[in-house]
Amino acid sequence: MTFHDRTHAGRLLAGFLGHYADRPDVLVLGLPRGGVPVAFEVAQELHVPMDIFLVRKLGVPGHEELAMGAIASGNVRVLNQETIDFLRISDKTIERVAAEEERELRRREALYRGGRPRPVIQDQTIILVDDGLATGSTMKAAAEALRRQSPARIVVAVPVAAGATCQEFEAFVDEVVCAETPSPFHAVGMWYEDFSQTSDQEVQRLLDEAAHHKPVGSR
Repeated sequence: MTFHDRTHAGRLLAGFLGHYADRPDVLVLGLPRGGVPVAFEVAQELHVPMDIFLVRKLGVPGHEELAMGAIASGNVRVLNQETIDFLRISDKTIERVAAEEERELRRREALYRGGRPRPVIQDQTIILVDDGLATGSTMKAAAEALRRQSPARIVVAVPVAAGATCQEFEAFVDEVVCAETPSPFHAVGMWYEDFSQTSDQEVQRLLDEAAHHKPVGSR
């Protein structure tokens, strides 16, 4: 299946998550920026609250699309040791990239939230949503950071993923929902007709709309 865009993907993904609809203990968290439009549609379809969880990929210098790890809110860092060892990336380089991404993570948090508090995670069922999974390092960082906040359950949900990555997460979180696992996979963007970058303004707009919409499952 090829998705028209992230909105279309979110609506289809929600169909795999119907057992979480209208529940007061469920919170959908989108990974900015691309995961937010998907998460918004999932939350709307399930009638549950939606927010964001910030994670930043640590790209290999000169080849930033290649992840050597990721960081997330809560001072969590996940490193892809295999990539680091293969490319002989120094600790100094890792620290420099991590410091840059930490500044960007904090900037986005201030920009997107606009003064709104972070959502309550403890004892909630968290549905973590992104627009797709390739290596999964970003999502893994998010799941680890959330686990430290004592949720009742963590569900990873994406419209499309590499099959092997999807299987890896089955041992890492409580439930994994990958709507499509095409093979060969290649890249997330291949499975969208429109995979244009989600803007900061769109993230802000969707968060504002979600904050003013009171779903059945909200407190």
